[in-house]
Amino acid sequence: MSKKVFHTTLKRPGIRRWRLNGMLIAGLCLLLPLAVIAVFASWLSFLDPLSIDASSQLLPPSWNHPFGTDNFGRDVLARTVYGAQVSLRVGLGSMLLTAFFGVFFGVISGWYRWADAIIGRFTDSLMIFPGFVLAIMIMAAIGPSEFNVIISVTVLYVPQVIRTVRASIVEFRSAEFVDAARTIGVGDFRLLFVHIFPKAAGPVMVQLSFGFAWAVLVEAGLSFLGLGTPPPAPSWGNMIAEARDFIRSAWWMITIPGGMITLAVLGLNLIGDGLRDMLDPRLKDRGVL
Repeated sequence: MSKKVFHTTLKRPGIRRWRLNGMLIAGLCLLLPLAVIAVFASWLSFLDPLSIDASSQLLPPSWNHPFGTDNFGRDVLARTVYGAQVSLRVGLGSMLLTAFFGVFFGVISGWYRWADAIIGRFTDSLMIFPGFVLAIMIMAAIGPSEFNVIISVTVLYVPQVIRTVRASIVEFRSAEFVDAARTIGVGDFRLLFVHIFPKAAGPVMVQLSFGFAWAVLVEAGLSFLGLGTPPPAPSWGNMIAEARDFIRSAWWMITIPGGMITLAVLGLNLIGDGLRDMLDPRLKDRGVL
């Protein structure tokens, strides 16, 4: 590629928005290393999050144990890395389910008025309860497990996505291209999911990125209360719960997982803010991006 072609490519609007979006780049820089380490953790044979060594209890960070050890002599680095796997699995799984049900019911609610009356009342009833309180109620009913955490986060967050999709569908429902498509005989399914929803996908992507961060927090909170991923499976929430009695004598036990939660949530929120700025048509029209 010649230098002239390269600079011309960088000047394209889409490329320029990505290049100038500092929040999105900062969020990716925070999240991607954590995701790569978590994905390839099982390939690192020296990391065993369940290995107990009674002679290595509460060791401070050192060369052999960079993040120290806990009260059972388990390596905090190994448990932190595998805890990232739990958080990312819960976040990704819950957001995939949320996207599927949220988009489907949101599109139906925004297009058919009779469905809007039913789905709208259902989402309103779910949003009456404070989110984390409802998560505790769901987990107390169905029992603690990683899969059940995914289900509870999906139930909690899907009303937000339904409302976001519904608002976008209602906005485009009376557009001229919709009337034109109807005149040539385009069916409702193709009209909704091929012509209308792609134009409204931007707000959904932003909502799901914020939902991912919220899922990480909910999983950690439920695990801290003993309602999430059951021990001895490593989870950032479990690690913080076990470290409560050792805050003064072993600060690394609570600081390391707490810092990882902070970095993951901060990275995901920065990605959401960056996507919102990049996909906001009002900013494009004003020439900000």
